[in-house]
Amino acid sequence: MAYEDLRDFIKALEKHKELKRITVPVSSDQEITEITDRVSKANGPALLFENVDGGKTPVLINALGSRRRMALALEVDHVDQIADRLTEWLDFKSPTGLLEKVKMLPKLAELGKYFPKVVKSGKCQEVIKREGEFSLLDFPILKCWEADGGRFITLPMVFTRNPRTGARNCGMYRMQVYDETTTGMHWQIHKHGAAHHRELEKRGVERMEVAVAIGAEPITTFAATLPLPDDLDEMIFASFLREKPIEMVKCVSVNLEVPAHAEIVLEGYVDPSERRIEGPFGDHTGFYTLEEPYPVFHVTAVTHRKNPIYQTTIVGKPPMEDCWMGQAIIRITLPVLKRQLPEIVDMNLPFEGVFHNLVLVSIRKQYPGHARKIMNAIWGQGQAMFSKCIVIVDDDVDVQNPSEVAWKVLNNIDPERDIQFMMGPVDVLDHAARQTGYGSKMGIDGTRKWKNEGFDRRWPRENNTSEEVKRIVNEKWKKLGL
Repeated sequence: MAYEDLRDFIKALEKHKELKRITVPVSSDQEITEITDRVSKANGPALLFENVDGGKTPVLINALGSRRRMALALEVDHVDQIADRLTEWLDFKSPTGLLEKVKMLPKLAELGKYFPKVVKSGKCQEVIKREGEFSLLDFPILKCWEADGGRFITLPMVFTRNPRTGARNCGMYRMQVYDETTTGMHWQIHKHGAAHHRELEKRGVERMEVAVAIGAEPITTFAATLPLPDDLDEMIFASFLREKPIEMVKCVSVNLEVPAHAEIVLEGYVDPSERRIEGPFGDHTGFYTLEEPYPVFHVTAVTHRKNPIYQTTIVGKPPMEDCWMGQAIIRITLPVLKRQLPEIVDMNLPFEGVFHNLVLVSIRKQYPGHARKIMNAIWGQGQAMFSKCIVIVDDDVDVQNPSEVAWKVLNNIDPERDIQFMMGPVDVLDHAARQTGYGSKMGIDGTRKWKNEGFDRRWPRENNTSEEVKRIVNEKWKKLGL
């Protein structure tokens, strides 16, 4: 059964010995970061700090910070099971005859249960505070790193509506706390929230309604990070992942809905014409993102559960919690990419590449230049356009083993022949780019070269022993004592 809320997930973490409760007094100013960073690097458990800044609001962090906890969050034995379900749906063909249409009805009925359900009331509104009755500073919001510009909300589900279609959007954007009632809204130029913001700014609209939920059951929180197409409701996809509709409740001061079982909800608006300096912020690249002007979120109401839990995360030099979330995203969304590019066998974004710096792809090579076709196609796919370096290898190379990839690629390439460069959009967090959001990218064709690709020499075989010798050694192995 799907988790009802964050507390349900905490119980599951404890049951599987994946949670450590910490009662020692700690500060939200860098202390939790330092502790969590050490635990993350040691592949340690989720942490529930129960005595933060002398207050009563516990802080949950690193809840999704391992392969096992991601599987627990998604309620599967392995994340690839989600990919298998998604592949089944993507392979479901449109019916052509009456019999096929009748056979399709159960599938359509199943699909109907993945639509979020609006309820009249929710636990996230057990306590309601309107203007003049709340302060964001009452929550144990972390200052993560020494040179950060302030305290940052780092795991928010930010809800907006597409001003053209009215469709709901949920994304995850960091929010710097400026004072008791305002925060930054780090809408990077390529994000859907930023597109909605630009559209309203063009129209001269004075208020863009926004709602922010913090601390929901894990699939709902995770869904906010997914790079879904515009106007594909993340809450529908989350309901698909959990195989049960998410309950949503209408906000008390804005015309938006939020997960009914969230721990904390911030309601308010962004003035599309207003900007304020945001940052610096110690980012997932392991470097500080510099100060830049970003929109400002004005909070007009705060609702929360009685005795709420504040869920957060930190980002920095890998491995950290976001690495495991990113890995899960790749496994879940890979079927969609393979649907468009069926020659792709597997893909890996090593942690050291911090998501966008290195993409390893294996393909079933079918014609000359096939590797270059794939790298250019990936650069044309949504957020995959940010990939700084794409390495393409043959289907017999295990891209989940970067050591094997490096060995094969470094042996297989003639640099002048097999490396290509192109200009285009890059991640705004790429501090090495010649200008913000725009720079160069590199593609490496690490496949075996064919004669009709201009390679006239004989391609060598890999070192190997005979199958007979392998059989003999297998029989002697235990006696060798090695």
